[in-house]
Amino acid sequence: MPRFIALIPAAGTGSRMNNELPKQYLSLAGKPMIYHALHTLCLSSHIFRVFVVLAPDDHEWSRYDWSSFADKLTVKYCGGATRADSVLNGLKAMQTDGSIGKDDWILVHDAARPCLTIFQLDQLIDALALDEIGGLLAIPVADTLKRADSNQCVMGTESRNSLWQAQTPQMFRLGLLMDALSKVDSAAITDDASAIEASGLRPRLVQSDAYNFKVTYPQDLALAELVLQKRETK
Repeated sequence: MPRFIALIPAAGTGSRMNNELPKQYLSLAGKPMIYHALHTLCLSSHIFRVFVVLAPDDHEWSRYDWSSFADKLTVKYCGGATRADSVLNGLKAMQTDGSIGKDDWILVHDAARPCLTIFQLDQLIDALALDEIGGLLAIPVADTLKRADSNQCVMGTESRNSLWQAQTPQMFRLGLLMDALSKVDSAAITDDASAIEASGLRPRLVQSDAYNFKVTYPQDLALAELVLQKRETK
């Protein structure tokens, strides 16, 4: 039976956070941000192993204690210049590891989505385990969308009908995802589903919720802190 393997690409710098420390290590609820995604993925009974892909020159990871995840966690220092490069390098490292097969499911998750829940993870796996292609967590776009010109003036209002906001994890077979990523311009790919789409396939959207947001700007960190604190008090 195919297994479920999580992969977190964490080789980026998070330049929009205005902080010298890479975003995945910023303090959130007393832990580095990446800890919270790791906790959820390692806690899941579905997930067989969790891989983290770091930059070759990453010196922050070793500053923290990750021993609570030791039974599932594997770290690879093979990050690339782009997110897509890091994912592809991680997948190649998985294959050379010998215990991961091309038909195993890979769930790629952003280190900067710390509020992922076991419920969302289970929803994704339950919806896609028998799917031919795979898919991703996402939410329907609710806000009015405006297209702007170079001066940030409104050029027009875009229809939000049938538009969804992509989240992670995004779940595809290892062989399929490796093949798709190897054929695209990594600089033009912002998520794994885009590479699958470029192969002519149509990933399935699995409805999530807005709490699984990506921490991109400093104010997002404060919001994530509130979400995590509220869960701890329940």
